Amino acid sequence: MIDLKNKPIAITGASSGIGAASAFLCAKAGMPVAIMARRADKLEQIADRIRADGGRAIVVPGSVEDPEAGRRLIDETVNTFGSIYSVFANAGYGVEIPASEMSDEDLRKIFEVNFHGSLNVTRPALEHMRRAGQGHVLFCSSCLSKISISYYGAYSATKACQDHFARSMRLELRDKGIAVSSVHPIGTRTEFFDAAAALGGDLKIADQKSTLFMQSPERVAKAVVKRLRKGRGGEVWTSLPVRTALGLSVMFPGITDRTLALLLKERERMTARQRASKTTQ
Repeated sequence: MIDLKNKPIAITGASSGIGAASAFLCAKAGMPVAIMARRADKLEQIADRIRADGGRAIVVPGSVEDPEAGRRLIDETVNTFGSIYSVFANAGYGVEIPASEMSDEDLRKIFEVNFHGSLNVTRPALEHMRRAGQGHVLFCSSCLSKISISYYGAYSATKACQDHFARSMRLELRDKGIAVSSVHPIGTRTEFFDAAAALGGDLKIADQKSTLFMQSPERVAKAVVKRLRKGRGGEVWTSLPVRTALGLSVMFPGITDRTLALLLKERERMTARQRASKTTQ
């Protein structure tokens, strides 16, 4: 087991959700934390809470699709804390829209943030980790990296890219003392799905009231800290039933398509009823 005390970590997308929860728990484990997101005011609130609890934190506002912002996050982490042990590429977003209708501009944008944004922070971090001969890189992928669902084709594709890169890097860097992990949350009770629906339409494929497919961001953060303590790279899952079901879905793609098609029709019927109800009010 790895003692995480005084091992600095940089976290993107840390103004809310999984990123914020991970920042709190990493700081509680003794890790100095550098947090990055576009909303500087939210970051300052999180950093103040960490400091109030006796932890160390710095705020580096920026957007991950900007390579210079990603490098600045890593540079300020090293300059402030003396080194960097881990980076959690967590920033990302979804959009709920049919894959056939997504514009080239919107498609490129989601890849710039979700996929290239991950590389913009992991690559400069790896420069330091290679020299130190140790480190741990984490990508916040998704359970949807294994299969896609309707209206989330672009998001799923970006998460699959993260998943594949994490595996390749894990194998390439394992003999250099650097662990690489991919984190595969199921649905989390955060701003994610409301934002995704707002960017798309009003279908709202995901049901945030579900207890089976929704978890708290704190549960994911606990899994992240547990993986960091193990010091070994690998896939991080927070739901064994979902992981098992996705494994079976790859084995039986025809059954998976039929099941997902039925779920989509049911969601479309529910949305139609909600629209009709609003019209009559």
